[in-house]
Amino acid sequence: MSSVSLRHIEKVYPTSGSRKKKGNKHNLKVTDEGVVAVEDFNLEIADREFIVLVGPSGCGKSTTLRMIAGLEDITRGELYIDNKLVNDVEPKDRDIAMVFQNYALYPHMTVRGNMEFPLKLRKMPQDEIDKRVENAAAMLDITEYLDRKPKALSGGQRQRVAIGRAIVREPKVLLMDEPLSNLDAKLRNQMRAEIIKLRQRIDTTFVYVTHDQTEAMTLGDRIVIMKDGVVQQVGTPQEVFDHPRNLFVAGFIGVPQMNYYDADLEVASDGSYVVDVDGTKFVPSEAKQQALRAAKVAPQPIILGVRPENISLATTGSVIGGKVEVTEMMGADVHVHVSTPGGETIVIERSALHDANALSIGDAVSFTFDGAAMHLFSKESELNLEP
Repeated sequence: MSSVSLRHIEKVYPTSGSRKKKGNKHNLKVTDEGVVAVEDFNLEIADREFIVLVGPSGCGKSTTLRMIAGLEDITRGELYIDNKLVNDVEPKDRDIAMVFQNYALYPHMTVRGNMEFPLKLRKMPQDEIDKRVENAAAMLDITEYLDRKPKALSGGQRQRVAIGRAIVREPKVLLMDEPLSNLDAKLRNQMRAEIIKLRQRIDTTFVYVTHDQTEAMTLGDRIVIMKDGVVQQVGTPQEVFDHPRNLFVAGFIGVPQMNYYDADLEVASDGSYVVDVDGTKFVPSEAKQQALRAAKVAPQPIILGVRPENISLATTGSVIGGKVEVTEMMGADVHVHVSTPGGETIVIERSALHDANALSIGDAVSFTFDGAAMHLFSKESELNLEP
């Protein structure tokens, strides 16, 4: 229903002199003004777009959401909703709704009462209230619980009620602050699917906060990856997975985490790039060769990243040797943990093609990967060397 524009948004929490000297546990920037929780945040959110803010605890994602909601003051910068500057607009006047992590339902009210409450505050006619509540309850499959109180509901049902209370308002922007983090794994999967369905049924803009990269990758049109109050990368889930901007993004996105190797980027006599990992040579794909040449990347020490699903056990060609430490049967896949001189590597093998019982702890194995699967990061800046 509306666009959101965040321009050079910053949030600084004043702090005492002693705390300034000691720093803080999240590695946030500390200035004379205080602790910088969010630094120079810029983002244009289109009408009806689903944006996910993702990052580790303390990275500033919830603070950013609360500034959009009006629950936190903005230290610097400008926030626009539907092209209207709202820095000084009260939360109730921003035409937004928020779903909290802990549901925040009124225990003395029924489900119907909780869902009606924001509409009654607006003094909306009762017939319109009834219509909106019934429609939202049907959409979220909670009609049969309308006369129950929250204590009689499961965690997943309570979260549905919290979402229902938000959508009955038909807000321009729907904010969701880690709404699934209190649910068990099965319920999280179910509710994630429900949110995807909900998004197709209501015409609103979503801003969703999570520390779970699986939620981010499955829900978002675009995801914003944050660390220590700073945006690291903004892009579609496929973009940040295929081309992480830096080492942090590469390690944060993807399960299991990307494997890393100390390596050297060299230039062969024919002008092509070669990656040397402890004496084993790997040749980047032609697309990567072109990207590196276009960026005029010089030979240098690098960190080579390769995702576990792009590595395979092999005995010929360019291979790295090691010993099996652990094998994990993961249904369709087997995760093979291989100890190498440079550290541990996780190799994902399809269980249909691999006998998990064929490998034992301590077995010598070797593995390889394709030139197209390599991600090359500067050892100095940790930035991706491909533009």
